[in-house]
Amino acid sequence: MNQTGQRVLAIVNPAAGGGKCGKLAPLALAKLRSAGLAVDVVETASAGDATLAARAGYEQGIRNFIAVGGDGTSYEIVNGLFPSAKMGSRATLGFLPLGTGNSFLRDFTKEGLAHATQAILEAKRRPCDVMQLTYEGGVLYYINMLSLGFTADVAALVNRRFKPLGEVGYLLGVLTRLLQLRRGVFPLRVDAESQFDTARSLFLAFTNSKFTGGRMMMAPNAATDSGQIEYVRWGPIGRLGAIFNLHTLFDGSHLKHPLASRRSALRIEFRLDRPVDIVVDGEVLTLQPKVLEVLPAALDVMA
Repeated sequence: MNQTGQRVLAIVNPAAGGGKCGKLAPLALAKLRSAGLAVDVVETASAGDATLAARAGYEQGIRNFIAVGGDGTSYEIVNGLFPSAKMGSRATLGFLPLGTGNSFLRDFTKEGLAHATQAILEAKRRPCDVMQLTYEGGVLYYINMLSLGFTADVAALVNRRFKPLGEVGYLLGVLTRLLQLRRGVFPLRVDAESQFDTARSLFLAFTNSKFTGGRMMMAPNAATDSGQIEYVRWGPIGRLGAIFNLHTLFDGSHLKHPLASRRSALRIEFRLDRPVDIVVDGEVLTLQPKVLEVLPAALDVMA
């Protein structure tokens, strides 16, 4: 990358990882510069800043970006690049994983920062699908995972009440939602099917990569360049069943449960009558999904 003279924009979220990113980012960026890579840096101060910075950079002709933070930082950057990068020249996204989850990179490595740094310096490029969700009032894009149901309920509760407590807060969120266990109906239709599925579910996940929440292997069959959506569903499992099987989400063996299923899809059509909580690439949103589609190999990633 440095040999071509192309501009590189690193977008840093200093608050990622509970503030860890702000402390570690200067050294990580210095390592790139010492290897000869010319990097411009923008720091974010609030939610949405990374999206604005990526959009402005793309409009200025920059095509190489580095997300310095966690999955949420990458998510914001992707939403700054698209839809422009869908219609214009390709963009490339690298990562300095200094956030909390950093789930997306686990599809490629367990070495985290060391691997990601080397991938940037070697200008490695892999084609990556981008998921496009049209919802009531807008469109969003993601490269990791979107889920609703129990997983989103937990994430929403933690985000609103327990986030300052870190891992303890997440555990409190899981326990609270288990006590309040809801198995909702999320009517949807896959590809060209004639009927909408209205069965009750603990959760639904629509993924582009295997991991979520850091080490949770929600979709062991997913591939970031498959050209398809990996759709994972866990049916109306009971409270005790959920408790005894939650650990299986960390190694992907939850798919062996008789109430679990997975399939590949090109298009998901929703028929929800109201907004619901979703969690997408670590971000909690409340919206009314309409259509989910895949943009095959729409982005290059350095990983």
